[in-house]
Amino acid sequence: MTDWEKCVEFHGHACGGLTIGYQAVRYARSLLGLTRSPDEQVVCIAENDACGVDAIQVILGCSVGKGNLILRVMGKQAFSFYERASGRSVRLVLRRAPEGMTKEESFRYYQEHEPEELFDVKPAVLPVPERARIYRTLTCEGCGESVGEAWVRLRDGKCLCLACAGSGSES
Repeated sequence: MTDWEKCVEFHGHACGGLTIGYQAVRYARSLLGLTRSPDEQVVCIAENDACGVDAIQVILGCSVGKGNLILRVMGKQAFSFYERASGRSVRLVLRRAPEGMTKEESFRYYQEHEPEELFDVKPAVLPVPERARIYRTLTCEGCGESVGEAWVRLRDGKCLCLACAGSGSES
């Protein structure tokens, strides 16, 4: 099975959005020499939560659960890739496609172009993210549910989860 076929199987259907992520991965692999990441060797910060992120998961092995796929939703088709061993990184930003295309024409457009024609290459804006941290598990004194220590707030002398504390923005 080809990488593209694996992406389609995982995502559920072939579409232009999946193709964007697939092409971004192809380009990042050629620029940085990336291979599938069994742990956190490769990191991706995706500036969207769209279809293309599935291709990154399938081909590079990046995932939210492993901590090496970070969704920083900014509404942009932009992806920063990091290779920890070498310290190299790149940010790929999708160029605007011709306007007025149908869904089918858009799909063909992304399928038929080489990644170099689709993306601008820029320096990664953020430094390589820290490795995923494992937090101690505490029990919320409000709801009684388990919660990671980093997401506990102290309110009136009680350790509360963000929901029970009423706000996740306060320390």
